[in-house]
Formats: sequence, structure tokens, C-alpha cells
Amino acid sequence: MLKFVKNHMESITGIEIYPIISLLIFFIFFVALFWWVFTAKKDYINKVSNLPLDNQNQTEL
Repeated sequence: MLKFVKNHMESITGIEIYPIISLLIFFIFFVALFWWVFTAKKDYINKVSNLPLDNQNQTEL
């Protein structure tokens, strides 16, 4: 089965660019995510991390 898929993919012209594009998208996404994590303000991180524990704003039904 893998041999059939490999032979079929090799017959498509221009297919070799898709793995490169997907790797670039993956790499850029995680670099941007790491950049955001390291540059985020500590006040914002603390505020967002306490949201699940904050029961003052919830009203009971």
C-alpha cells in the first residue's frame, strides 16, 4: 500500500513544495507562540491564570 502511495505521489509534478510549506507553517507558528509566551506581561498571565478560580463573577442559576 505504501509503495502504491509513494509511486502515485512521485508522479505529481510540483508536489515536493508541500512538505516544505507545511514545515515552514509549523516552525513559524511555534516560534511566534514561544515569542508571545516570553514577551507576555506578568500581570496579564496572572489575571488569565486566576480566571478559572474566580467565583465572584459567576451567578448561580
